[in-house]
Amino acid sequence: MNDPTRTRNLRIRAALAVAAVTGLGATALTALPAAAAGEALTVQYRQSSTGGDQVEPWLKVVNTGASSVPLSQVKVRYYFKADAGASYTYACSWAVKGCANLTGTFGTLAHPTATADRYLEIGFTAGAGSLAPGADTGDMQLRFHRSNWQSLNQSDDYSFGPAQTTYANWSKVTATVGGVQVWGTAPVGNEPTPTPTDPTTPPTTPPPTGAALFDDFDYTGHTDPALVAHGWSVRSNSGGPGVPGATWAPENVTFAKDGTNSIMNLRTSTAGTGESTRHTEILTRASKFKDGTYAARVRFSDAPLSGPDGDHLVQTFFTINDLKAPMADDYAEYDFEYLPNGGWGEPANILYTTSWETYRPDPWEAVNQHSESRTSHDGWHDLVLTIDGNAIVYYVDGQEFGRHDARYLPERPMSINFNQWLIDLAGQTSTAPRAYDQKVDYVLYVKDQVLTPAQVAAKVGAYRSAGTTFEDGVPAAQ
Repeated sequence: MNDPTRTRNLRIRAALAVAAVTGLGATALTALPAAAAGEALTVQYRQSSTGGDQVEPWLKVVNTGASSVPLSQVKVRYYFKADAGASYTYACSWAVKGCANLTGTFGTLAHPTATADRYLEIGFTAGAGSLAPGADTGDMQLRFHRSNWQSLNQSDDYSFGPAQTTYANWSKVTATVGGVQVWGTAPVGNEPTPTPTDPTTPPTTPPPTGAALFDDFDYTGHTDPALVAHGWSVRSNSGGPGVPGATWAPENVTFAKDGTNSIMNLRTSTAGTGESTRHTEILTRASKFKDGTYAARVRFSDAPLSGPDGDHLVQTFFTINDLKAPMADDYAEYDFEYLPNGGWGEPANILYTTSWETYRPDPWEAVNQHSESRTSHDGWHDLVLTIDGNAIVYYVDGQEFGRHDARYLPERPMSINFNQWLIDLAGQTSTAPRAYDQKVDYVLYVKDQVLTPAQVAAKVGAYRSAGTTFEDGVPAAQ
């Protein structure tokens, strides 16, 4: 897992990770979502402010088709040119659908232009409901600004319309339904690639059997011999990331039944000092995982199990290999990182997905791409990561969360990891004891196959229906 200095600088330097690669491709096993077939949307836009401290795109999505569209399948992108070295913060001032039902994430274009190298992507939760034919979302009064509130320049932004002071159709903002673009024109060189489909394979049908790792985490404890026999290592060695002087505590990785299902729990605790801090990590001893599908069901927690809240906590699911030398081009790391109380300069909860090409620790230099969502992710979530020869795609609860470029594809196999740790002790300075839990239901890896989230759910269901709690048919890395 990346150390805190490296990850903190990621947030500052993410704008450096501009891809110079071929366009994104699609994957053979991805079926076109039914809701995207034949749907028609338009996006209306007006600018609320031409000021120099924040961008204020106000948007409406209109259903111009003949059937209802679930908004949870809709994504809208506003394209802009990032100021040098800037990171950005999204906010929703007001929305008819409710700001809590909107998500905002930033992404980097595969092919930057003079007027666009970044985008703000707006998504919807299930709570936003559906759009009936002829209906619209109503106002979505959105804004974003530089994270340090320095002035910014909108005049060179692709989607900005300084004269657009009333709502009207705006083709410089794009919309997709189920990943299929149905409205607008992306900046030149970033047009969508048609998605090949297999009409004979429904998205809920598991793909043909391939080499896979599946673990339902049905163990008695961290000393269970089966845990080692199944290829897992529970960390006990000292070192980063996290609070200096902290211990990585194997005994804090436990297992319990939730009804008939087995759950792994990672507990992190502290009493406000490095010596009292206990981090947790479990990882595969073998680095043999590369292209394919990675999936886990993880429960993130916003509040501590006990004691005062506020610590800068990181809860993760990731895959990684070792950095052989500074800026080595065969390094790889792909992260889901949830910060329930902020950290790394963020004031509140945020979920990151990050794809790493390489880095140098001293002097610091990073090559990576990330997506983020500044909203609570407390509770259970289905996390899916797919890697093929074209792109790295992250899904959260069945919805695409981030799509990263071919520049960041892995050259060497990796291990699979879960950990929970404290960035520092600045978020909560009390010396009162407190503890946080991160739970994991299962982990799945399917070698060299890209599965949809629905196919992942079907494959896990098939394992459980057959009473299979563990399988590892993935060959050792060559």
